[in-house]
Amino acid sequence: MFIFSLELMGISLKMMGKGMATTLIQTTTNPLVGLFVGILATSLIQSSSSTTSIVVGLVASGVLNVANAIPIIMGANIGTSVTNTLASLTQIKRNTEFERSFSVAIVHDYFNLLSVLVIFPLQYFTNFLGCAATFMGEKFQNVGGLKFLSPVKALTRPPADVLKRLFEDYPWILFVLSLVLLLFALTQMVKALKVLVVKKAEAWFDRYLFKTALRAFFVGLLLTFMVQSSSITTSLVVPMAGAGLLTIIQIFPYSVGANLGTTVTAILAALVTGNLAAIIVAFSHLLFNISGMIIWLPLKSVPIFLAKRFALFSTRNKTIPILYIIIVFFVIPILVIIFFK
Repeated sequence: MFIFSLELMGISLKMMGKGMATTLIQTTTNPLVGLFVGILATSLIQSSSSTTSIVVGLVASGVLNVANAIPIIMGANIGTSVTNTLASLTQIKRNTEFERSFSVAIVHDYFNLLSVLVIFPLQYFTNFLGCAATFMGEKFQNVGGLKFLSPVKALTRPPADVLKRLFEDYPWILFVLSLVLLLFALTQMVKALKVLVVKKAEAWFDRYLFKTALRAFFVGLLLTFMVQSSSITTSLVVPMAGAGLLTIIQIFPYSVGANLGTTVTAILAALVTGNLAAIIVAFSHLLFNISGMIIWLPLKSVPIFLAKRFALFSTRNKTIPILYIIIVFFVIPILVIIFFK
């Protein structure tokens, strides 16, 4: 039900905002504006994959060049992390649980924000991602790829499509329904996870899935590849953190792995098309995430410290996390787009 609610939320937001997202992206020529267009567009439609697909289509048709497309992809990485931040708000009334779950949710935000802070200026002045992605794209263009059917999407997509057809003219109804399902599913998950903690499931997580940072990284990567959505895999651990099953130190490499995992599907899909522009954009997304990983995985104490401090601060004043989501993902991008476009 949790995964279905996220699927339904994505569908409803795409119905309401995809046209706007396409228009925003299509008229972007300034790289700085492109970065914030990527954040806003992905926050509106709740899917970095959809934003990437729009960008790939526009690059392939010659409307966008690769240098302008890359900042939009960077912004999409930030925008997609709004889902797990929203998921943490369901525990806002319980201070201890909220502090744990919110810190785990925003550590993903901080990783992406810090990555952009370092990589965007380098990309702007050198276009190193574009050059490297072009080189890789030319080498892999004729390799071919494969289409991967996500077992999760195979289960959740058909009923979601039925509801989409029923409420085609009323996407807001789908959005409200998705929120109700999300709240119910997360509440039940936290209750179930608390029982698991009592039954020593915490030791199982420590011993197997999250025993080392490297193992947690690959769990995040493989799980995201399987479900084809970093929003789902990063949101999945939010209630686990709230219930005390996992710590922020264990989840950070998992989130980094999820960031990489979400690029694999796009690369395989691009290789199937054989379109050079599509392949270059897909590889630039991968290279951006690898660059961020190389910088911030060894310096993980920085995003973890920032996330923990901000979560502690937010627990004292419950309006702060709501304002954080509105300002970071919507207000700032809109203001930058208006004044710099």
